[in-house]
Amino acid sequence: MSWSFLLEAPIGLGPVVVLLIVLQNLDSFRLVSLYTIGMTIAAGGVLAIACYLINGWTIDALHFEIGPYSRYVSPVIEETLKAAVLVYLFSRNHVGFMVDAAIIGFAVGTGFALVENIYFLHAFPGANIGVWIIRGFGTALMHGGATAIFGVLAQSLTERHSRFQWFWYLPGLGAAIVLHSAFNHFPNAPLVATLATMVVVPVALFLVFAKSEHAIHKWLLTDYETHEQLLADMRSGEYAHSEAGRFVYDLAQKFEKAQVTDMFAFIQLHTELVLRAEQMLLERERGEKPKATAEDKAHFAELHALERRIGRTALLTLWPHLHFSRQELAELYELEHQR
Repeated sequence: MSWSFLLEAPIGLGPVVVLLIVLQNLDSFRLVSLYTIGMTIAAGGVLAIACYLINGWTIDALHFEIGPYSRYVSPVIEETLKAAVLVYLFSRNHVGFMVDAAIIGFAVGTGFALVENIYFLHAFPGANIGVWIIRGFGTALMHGGATAIFGVLAQSLTERHSRFQWFWYLPGLGAAIVLHSAFNHFPNAPLVATLATMVVVPVALFLVFAKSEHAIHKWLLTDYETHEQLLADMRSGEYAHSEAGRFVYDLAQKFEKAQVTDMFAFIQLHTELVLRAEQMLLERERGEKPKATAEDKAHFAELHALERRIGRTALLTLWPHLHFSRQELAELYELEHQR
């Protein structure tokens, strides 16, 4: 291993990793666990390998020139595949807020950029230090920033819609592709593209964090009070006589009678876990370091047991009427995976 490699590697790989760490630490709520960040970095790395193969095959098969291809074709392929990771997480209710959409999107782009730059480090060992400045501070940040911007726009457009609709993701995808393509339009002035990326990407993400932190705090307080009242009604028995409670009871009569008890137990335990997750987020905002416990793990095991007893058909019928938001489901996902 040469001395030049030891100098070039941190420049080519370091900036995007450092910015990801900064973003994760700027999130006072710690909405995204290290587990999720690690998995999405790995997914981005796998996609980099897939795109290398796809791009190589497409250029050879269709005889594209590398210049036009890098400006108009590869951005579409690469940003679509990176965005697909977030779309999957959105569909599974693993992303609930703009902040975590930005962090997860940047993590996917980080994994993509790391694998891409590791390949370049080995493929072009004679490249000068200027190349690695451009690769590290320009190309890598562009990959992370483009996918983060997709995540932020997708979250803002889909958070009010419980049903999956593919067209809500198109504006964010278009923005990511335009950013990527614009960066590739300056092959003869790479420092200009790099400097622009170094300014635009961090500033845009910091603005998202500044706006979202206050909104999350306000939402958490309101949602926490709502769930506290709901849980109090359940424990006192008032919920069973409310309009929502009567609906659950009437719905359960269409299935096995034993499911009535399980349905009410499921709603109560789900509410308790949401409250637990929101309590931990508020404690983190105050600078405390709460951790998931063995009791939390046992409660999740009980929740999943109730889901199996209720059955998929009954649960799918019940679910739309419970009005659990994607934010609440994302909170539960992160709480469950913190152990």
